[in-house]
Amino acid sequence: RKLTGLAQKKLKGNFNLNGMHRAGDVIIGGLFEMNFFSTQSDLFFTSEPQQPTCHGFDVIGFRLTQTMAFAIDEINRNPNLLPNVTLGYSVYDNCNTLGIGFRAALSLTSGQEEQVIIHESCEGTPPVLGIVGDSSSTRSIAISAVLGLYRVPTVSYFSTCSCLSDRKKFPSFFRTIPSDAFQVRAIIQILKHFGWTWAGLLISDNDYGLHAARSFQSDMSPADGGCLAYTEILPWGDDPAELRRIVDVMKKSTARVVIVFAHESHMIDLMKEVVRQNVTGLQWIASEAWTSAAVLQTPHLMPYLGGTLGIAIRRGEIPGLRDFLLQIQPDLNHNQSIGKSFWEYTFKCRFAPPPSGWVEAGGAICTGQEDLETVQTEFLDILNLRPEYNVYKAVYALAYALHELLQCEPGRGPFSGNSCGDLQRLEPWQLVYYLQKVNFTTSFGDEVSFDENGDVLPIYDVMNWQWLPDGGIKVQNVGEVKKSALKGEELTLHEDKIFWNIKSEKPPHSVCSESCPPGTRRARKKEEPECCFDCILCSEGKISNKTDSTECISCPEDFWSSPQRDHCAQKKIDFLSYHEPLGICLTATSLLGTFICAVILCIFICHRKTPIVRANNSELSFQLLVSLKLCFLCSLLFIGRPRLWTCQLRHAAFGISFVLCVSCILVKTMVVLAVFKASKPGGGASLKWFGAVQQRGTVLVLTSVQAAICTAWLVSASPVPHKNTQYHNDKIVYECVVGSTIGFAVLLGYIGLLALLSFLLAFLARNLPDNFNEAKLITFSMLIFCAVWVAFVPAYISSPGKYADAVEVFAILASSFGLLLALFGPKCYIILVKPERNTKKAIMGRGTTHP
Repeated sequence: RKLTGLAQKKLKGNFNLNGMHRAGDVIIGGLFEMNFFSTQSDLFFTSEPQQPTCHGFDVIGFRLTQTMAFAIDEINRNPNLLPNVTLGYSVYDNCNTLGIGFRAALSLTSGQEEQVIIHESCEGTPPVLGIVGDSSSTRSIAISAVLGLYRVPTVSYFSTCSCLSDRKKFPSFFRTIPSDAFQVRAIIQILKHFGWTWAGLLISDNDYGLHAARSFQSDMSPADGGCLAYTEILPWGDDPAELRRIVDVMKKSTARVVIVFAHESHMIDLMKEVVRQNVTGLQWIASEAWTSAAVLQTPHLMPYLGGTLGIAIRRGEIPGLRDFLLQIQPDLNHNQSIGKSFWEYTFKCRFAPPPSGWVEAGGAICTGQEDLETVQTEFLDILNLRPEYNVYKAVYALAYALHELLQCEPGRGPFSGNSCGDLQRLEPWQLVYYLQKVNFTTSFGDEVSFDENGDVLPIYDVMNWQWLPDGGIKVQNVGEVKKSALKGEELTLHEDKIFWNIKSEKPPHSVCSESCPPGTRRARKKEEPECCFDCILCSEGKISNKTDSTECISCPEDFWSSPQRDHCAQKKIDFLSYHEPLGICLTATSLLGTFICAVILCIFICHRKTPIVRANNSELSFQLLVSLKLCFLCSLLFIGRPRLWTCQLRHAAFGISFVLCVSCILVKTMVVLAVFKASKPGGGASLKWFGAVQQRGTVLVLTSVQAAICTAWLVSASPVPHKNTQYHNDKIVYECVVGSTIGFAVLLGYIGLLALLSFLLAFLARNLPDNFNEAKLITFSMLIFCAVWVAFVPAYISSPGKYADAVEVFAILASSFGLLLALFGPKCYIILVKPERNTKKAIMGRGTTHP
């Protein structure tokens, strides 16, 4: 019912949760696991809430609770942080149960007063400023999904599920422990560092394990860390059959590295089966959930777990915490206080009245005056503060956010109308705004700030389980992995400090397939993960110059793959060289022909007045010898590295030289026919057309035609040097392309036409009287000439690269030698060997022996 200015609402029931409370101007809530087990079901909403019964005292969870109390006490004593504001706390035990943790969160945010009086102006401080907790990802998901609707900030110290980074689902969730997404990447970096590309993954059947598995599947690749040989879900509770199957998978797999993303309770059950089957030689990688689990660090398990590498929450130091813990005293006024449970657990006693039969069994009675320093308890072991350090940072994050909110100057605030938040009218979302911008440094030197997803700047320690020579066990810090704004993710490992639980005392080897060396590429095996592959040699012309290449790259045009296919080598340059045997032989033959021409020319000059020289136009013979000499010399242009000028000159020089030569032979043949015709009655007039001037003019005109053909060819489509890579893959053939095939064909065709005409005329004159018998020599020489060049065409077309040049040079030399020997061999024989026949009488005498 409505009251004047007030409204009343009575609670329907009370959860009666175990907890600790301290009054203050502002209250910070906390959710901690102070008991392992509960008889309470996970039904949240019933008409009459059942009262939970928690048991199995968790001394570490209680130490986390006291760390929060210490942090609040330290803040209250700090004059520079929240001056004039006293923080209090309200902490509940979640009993490691989702239902109880959820009820505790609702109690913290709504309060547990029997009657709530709300002013119409809705003024007043909320029941809690924010909540430190929960420790479980599953519980944090459920709690934050509801509290996020009202923007109540929660800062977890142990919930690592990457799903909690979703700002749409969890808008007011923060955490001082890195996300599992970063933890997964940290483990992948360790895998990459040691070259472990083949690993197995074991996960717990909850949000913690399942989301980690998804992160591994999305982030882990052959390029970034390798492949998963198998992924198995560890059962809840003792399931021997399933555990036996999982261990069998581990034994049969070739993966020597096993990643376990699960809680220590899963590892306890798993190791029972591992020990039973005596599975050794595995390299274990632990998630932060069991890296520091003392229950697994026993001489019984170290033969199997020794050398484990684990990701651990960042260790911190909290000065003054131990003295604070020593001041704890049990609350004797409440029968079910957490303090009494801690006292009974630590001193193995019971407060009066003790349980039935306790005294008779020799049990001690607690007085509350026992001294904590007289007992050895892990509660006071503050040398390895990890989750406690996260709790400490979470409390300070809330305190700094509230401090910044209260420092806001009216009219310059971040909210609508430049307004500021007020402690008496504080909205939860206002604190979320400042919490998002928190940035401070702890006394241990670690920077604390949150990104846009509420995740803290991540940092993990890398731990190594070491089995000491004296049988002792030590968990040694061997490195760290962290993320910074400037350098990104960094892994630092001190390998000299790492203990390896294998005989070689070196990092184990865990790959599905050995790395492919340079010169090969990876080819994935059918129906197997990407890390299982064969190494295939790169094909010719392609290389791979690094290990584990997925493809081979083609060499540039002027390069070719080495025999090992690991680098591109400059292709060999191939052309008809003066330094190779073929080039040397052709050069020598060309020079020999030139020398012979020179010798014959000297012989003819010395015997120019003899009848054998003068008998058949000595001037044409000299011209013919000079042209043959040019033919021999032009062949040298086809040998050596092709250049523009040699490509242009070689065919022109060849064409003009041979036309000059054949023109001389043609004119010589025509002169023979004219002389024979003039010797007949009435034929004297024919000689006037074949005088010396006409002979020279005919040779000049015929040669000029070829010169014109060459000029037109060079101007229209000049031959040029060309790098040909088609003949050989590993060679570059330097050759001269003719430019215009028609021009080359016309050049050869003109030579052939003159040669054919000379042959026909000489053939017609072959039966003339013996005193004009040079026609027979011309016929034979032109027959050789035509045979050589007819054979040249198919040989030239079918010969690749430098061999085409060699064929052309051979044709030039063969035809030149044929002409030289056929035309001048018999004359030199007479001049040098049979001088008695080199007389006019002898020559004319041969003419009278035939009718």
